[in-house]
Amino acid sequence: MRMLCFLLAFTPAPLLAATFERPVPEGETGTAAISYALASLGLVLALGAAQWLVSRR
Repeated sequence: MRMLCFLLAFTPAPLLAATFERPVPEGETGTAAISYALASLGLVLALGAAQWLVSRR
């Protein structure tokens, strides 16, 4: 038991760890492009409405 504790204490952790594998980037899907376009349009409309309300005061 003592020998096992000694070995585990001095075994370098990087040797036991798995190597890092980079994720492969994926392209933008059509659904993501449509949702981004709708969100952008909603933001522009909300900013236009806010400007219209402020200019009426």
